[in-house]
Amino acid sequence: MSMQKRMTVGVSVATVWTKPESPRLMDEPALKHPAEIRVWLSSMTLDDKLDLWEGNRIQTQILYGTYVLVMEELEDWIKVLIPQQGTRKEALGYPGWVPRCQLVRESEAYAGSKRAEVITAQAWLYRNPSERSIELSYLTSLPVLDETEEWVKVKTPEGAGCLKVNEVRLIDGSLIPEPSEGHIGRGIVEQGRRFLDLPYLWGGMSSFGYDCSGFAYSMHRYFGISIPRDASDQAKQGTLIAKEQLEPGDLLFFAYEEGKGAIHHVGIYAGDNQMIHSPESIKSIEIVDLSSYKLAKEHCVSRRYWS
Repeated sequence: MSMQKRMTVGVSVATVWTKPESPRLMDEPALKHPAEIRVWLSSMTLDDKLDLWEGNRIQTQILYGTYVLVMEELEDWIKVLIPQQGTRKEALGYPGWVPRCQLVRESEAYAGSKRAEVITAQAWLYRNPSERSIELSYLTSLPVLDETEEWVKVKTPEGAGCLKVNEVRLIDGSLIPEPSEGHIGRGIVEQGRRFLDLPYLWGGMSSFGYDCSGFAYSMHRYFGISIPRDASDQAKQGTLIAKEQLEPGDLLFFAYEEGKGAIHHVGIYAGDNQMIHSPESIKSIEIVDLSSYKLAKEHCVSRRYWS
């Protein structure tokens, strides 16, 4: 199979599985077209959510309209690489398996460079101004076809759709607006605060649920900053920052064996010795004081990507 064959995500959030056998019966809502992400999340107990990690079931997630590279096809499943999500696992992008029904063949590329990106926690895509279609995640990005005072007409994997003007920002080329206060690091924290109390999801990369590194990745992406997908890779790039030089927006990494072992967690420094992070399956996105944080002794390195 040619690695150059591309497909596009045709559901609000496509969950990327470790292998075709990874999903459980209860995961059926996440495997459908359209994906029923809210139904899936609300149906899982804490033990079910823990099993996503303990059973090594999920790798990551992909948002609607994102293109992927096809690596392998196996009946109802397709192995993909996700170029937007950098990883040392594969040079061309993050690998994993997606149900075939959630991917559509990529249509002809649209020549315009302007895109509409969702900046509310979620936003509805409409088939037309009176018919709702799909609930989209924060940072879903689609090519712009036309604009009116109230609506932005966008190109979707399955035809034209509409988004409300007040729920998106328009980005032309790679231009990303500066934060209002002029400090991108504080802007990253400010975006993160919008998701306080959002329950953690292993492998989560959408505003329906983030894992620790997915949260850091997405808050940076709002400002057009591309960082690796996983905490272990994030800890190896960016600018090394000493503890006394920390500024809001810097990433704090935590490793087993009081900082000497493998990295297993990342949070965003929020200033005043505080950190905002998506902690673990039993919790939600929160702000903690680093002096009393249970993993404080595991802090091993800090990195900055925003300057």
